[in-house]
Amino acid sequence: MNIFHREQRSLFGEILDWMLTPLLLLWPVSLVLTWLVAQGIAAKPFDRALEYNVAALAQLITVKNNKVQFNLPLPARELLRADDADTVYYQVLGARGEYLSGESTLPLPPGEEKVVLNQVLIRDGEMRGEDVRIAYTWVQLPLPESRPALVQVAETLEKRSVLATEIVKGVMLPQFVILPLSVLLVWLALVQAIKPLHQLEERIRARKPDDLSPIDAQSVPLEVAPLVSSVNDLLLRLKDSIAAQKRFLADAAHQLKTPLAGLRMQADLAQREGAHAEELKQSLRQIGRASIRATHTVNQLLALARAESSGVAMPRTPCDLAELTMAVVRDCVPRAIEKHIDLGYEGTQPGARGGQLDGNATLLKELIRNLVDNAINYTPSSLEAPGVITARVLIDPFGQILMLQVEDSGPGVPEAERELIFQPFYRALGTEVDGTGLGLPIVMEIAHQHHATVTLEDAHPGQAAPGTLFSVRFMGEANDSSGGVG
Repeated sequence: MNIFHREQRSLFGEILDWMLTPLLLLWPVSLVLTWLVAQGIAAKPFDRALEYNVAALAQLITVKNNKVQFNLPLPARELLRADDADTVYYQVLGARGEYLSGESTLPLPPGEEKVVLNQVLIRDGEMRGEDVRIAYTWVQLPLPESRPALVQVAETLEKRSVLATEIVKGVMLPQFVILPLSVLLVWLALVQAIKPLHQLEERIRARKPDDLSPIDAQSVPLEVAPLVSSVNDLLLRLKDSIAAQKRFLADAAHQLKTPLAGLRMQADLAQREGAHAEELKQSLRQIGRASIRATHTVNQLLALARAESSGVAMPRTPCDLAELTMAVVRDCVPRAIEKHIDLGYEGTQPGARGGQLDGNATLLKELIRNLVDNAINYTPSSLEAPGVITARVLIDPFGQILMLQVEDSGPGVPEAERELIFQPFYRALGTEVDGTGLGLPIVMEIAHQHHATVTLEDAHPGQAAPGTLFSVRFMGEANDSSGGVG
């Protein structure tokens, strides 16, 4: 229950609601209970007075000559009737139920009630349209085979109601002062208790934009410590992310600086005086190669940025891994032929059950293309000794694994460099391959987005040219039926 409606949730308001709502709901319940208790308390002294009067009247019943008599002195009769607030009635019935004295119309006890001698009982009744409280007793008479005599005294309830009202006023009126005071004290206590949150807010607001140091968790309340720890963890990850971005931008600037410097140098050479036509053509060819390298570097940077920013919001559709791999192989065939490389595909065929996975087709093709391009770049080949590159898609229906492999006949990757080559801009020493060092980091990032693992091993261990075998395993993606392996 919200006492104070607000558009945005407030921790202060929520605590205040949960503290004040029970207080305000219990107050009317307390009022009702107090009234009931006051009625009981107010009735007790008047009930005792009725019991005393009944006992006193019972002693006035006598038997003379086998006849029941009741003599009430005049002062006693006046005393019974002398009351400014309530009316008092009495009744005395003899051994045969005959009327002896008092009010003849006073209601009799219930007929089914068991007669209890010489014991005063009390019941509620009605006399002349008014509620009354009746005290009565049965008196055993010294007569043979006679019924007990009945003595009753009744009183209206005005004094009882007045006394109960006074008790309720005495109890509840102070609560009209206590209740607002309690609300005020609760408010002040909450304001004081929530001050550490305001102090934490001020400390965070006072920070400089570049200050990503952890927040001191020792100076905050115990209940807020988990939140502060989570924020510190976020700040640490944000700091690492910013540092990685800075390194990435620095490396990217360095990679772009080389082809751009080459462009400027070749343009200066082409503009020098006395340059021959052949020299101008050579400069233009160098400018073309440098522009291609710069374009490739920019494209790789964009691909890596796209892969890193996909995250959980990456659109996923059913993709046939064999179909995507064959499409990439067809696109890369002209470049492989230019380098005299035998590029082919083997494995499961498109449409085979178990060869599909939920993923982003564009990113998956980028992953395959980078693996194939990397193999083409680093596989030595000539017309006399052509290199061999094979792309495969395999299915393990029992282990629920869909696997992509790219194998080449190149010199392989030394053990010491197998982790380094997946870092951005890292390139193996001693190679003259024109690349950016971003292909394999892109592969790793896209695989991570698809919950896949990338492994690297020798394709032909023990041989002079062991080759390289990249394997990308998509766990839990295969169906219960495998496709054929060509």
